[in-house]
Amino acid sequence: MSDEVGEIEWGEGDPRVLLVMNVVLSSVFATVVVFGLSYADLAAFTLVNVASAALVLVALTYLVTN
Repeated sequence: MSDEVGEIEWGEGDPRVLLVMNVVLSSVFATVVVFGLSYADLAAFTLVNVASAALVLVALTYLVTN
């Protein structure tokens, strides 16, 4: 019986799927953050603010993970 039975090999994954997941999750998080800031009257809830925050988050997560 092999010692490798039941072990899981972790792969890198498809980079396209990871990029799409990064964009979607960063966009959702940016929307929540900008909505919270607008609720506290610290920033306007606009598409430009959400897109800017999402772009910054995508870039940060890309840099941290690579």
